[in-house]
Amino acid sequence: MTFAVIRTGGKQYRVTPNSVLKVEKLEAEAGATVTFHDVLAVGSEGGGLTLGAPTVPGASVSATVLEQARGEKIIVFKKKRRQNYRRKRGHKQHLTVLRIGDIATA
Repeated sequence: MTFAVIRTGGKQYRVTPNSVLKVEKLEAEAGATVTFHDVLAVGSEGGGLTLGAPTVPGASVSATVLEQARGEKIIVFKKKRRQNYRRKRGHKQHLTVLRIGDIATA
């Protein structure tokens, strides 16, 4: 089984074919195909590993967009003691749910 390490949204993800992944929001509709050329490493479970400097030349990972979703709600609470200062805000991050397809190497 092959795997790759890709970078998107300022984060790095280890992906394998047919895995489902939640990443920062991408501008693509459900059913669209997205290709990642920012591949940092490609390897196989047998032991072969190719590291990029910073990326692996010619490598790409294709994925299908399953849906545009929102993450769990987080609460941001600010308080200053003895000052009668309290602020409560919530936030839900926009996410894109992907199904990884093919991992192509050069």
